[in-house]
Amino acid sequence: MLIAADKFKGSLTAVEVAGHVTAGLRRAVPGLAVSAVPVADGGDGTTQAAVAAGFAPQRVQVTGPTGVPVTATFALRGDGTAVVEMAEASGLQHLPKGVFAPLTATTYGTGELLLAALDAGATSIVFGVGGSATTDGGAGMLAALGARFLDADGEPVAPGGGPLRDLATADLSGLDPRLAKTEIVLASDVDNPLTGPKGAPAVYGPQKGASEEDVATLDASLAHYAEVLARAVGPEAAEHALAPGAGAAGGIGFGALVGLDAAFRPGIDVMLDVLGFAPALARATFVITGEGSLDAQTLHGKAPAGVAAAARAAGLDVVAVCGRLQLPQEALAAAGIRRAYALTDLEPDPARCMAEAGPLLERAAERLARDFLV
Repeated sequence: MLIAADKFKGSLTAVEVAGHVTAGLRRAVPGLAVSAVPVADGGDGTTQAAVAAGFAPQRVQVTGPTGVPVTATFALRGDGTAVVEMAEASGLQHLPKGVFAPLTATTYGTGELLLAALDAGATSIVFGVGGSATTDGGAGMLAALGARFLDADGEPVAPGGGPLRDLATADLSGLDPRLAKTEIVLASDVDNPLTGPKGAPAVYGPQKGASEEDVATLDASLAHYAEVLARAVGPEAAEHALAPGAGAAGGIGFGALVGLDAAFRPGIDVMLDVLGFAPALARATFVITGEGSLDAQTLHGKAPAGVAAAARAAGLDVVAVCGRLQLPQEALAAAGIRRAYALTDLEPDPARCMAEAGPLLERAAERLARDFLV
């Protein structure tokens, strides 16, 4: 049995999910051979998944999204591969509870985290983006890495996406020279462009506290930012603004494409490679995947869909565990998942379901084992 599940957001980490599923399976089938590859798709939880796969955690103090110092972790492997998760430095979890900063939150700390990875000897960086508190187009990140963003008076523009409306000139010549020698892969499940109806402010701004007026301000500011960068580095900046992934994590995807020469890949594909999923799959005869909510988003590049696709290609059966199930059976089958076991089937109260996720997951896994293995 191979367990390759993502976290249950707000309840269980991917490692904890694997532990509870294992316990439930073995209640029904004592001594069952189980291996686990906790997975992530580039969003929050990516660093934890890398550490579970054998990467060494590296902790560093960086600037949080509101300017308050936070402790962030990246993961490093002996071959020089680092996994850097932007949410560790610039994620929503670092905002004061219930207090958003849609116009002023900065990705500066993410740039500091990338610098720390370079200082630690990273020669290849998987840059997972998602769960951000920010909509600054990656300007803060690039500033931490040596870029300069100045207003008409020659002063640095203030942090955040809103102040980018005052941007007059951009200079990327001071970016850390080690970046040019480092392979950087932008890992994300988001394929939105930078601006417009499907851009970062319009689609994701409201999740970060942006009002309609804020969304309009941010969209205009990021469009202006892209124009200034195009004057600074050439027309490819305008092309990058339209590219899939540019709108990831408040536009940090755009900053990574323009300033870091990053290559965009679907996050789950990158992470399955990095986490050693293929060798584990080769040893498996049955696969269990899952995440907190199996819904329409799952089908668009989320971890369970990626796991199921790989397992199906290998000719293996896949079942899923989840907190709640919002997909019909035909959609599950089309994704390569034979059946899904939801915690809400055992406990319909969402609050209790989240609070008791571990024991409920063990019960679901035991039921799964009796259905498929006994």
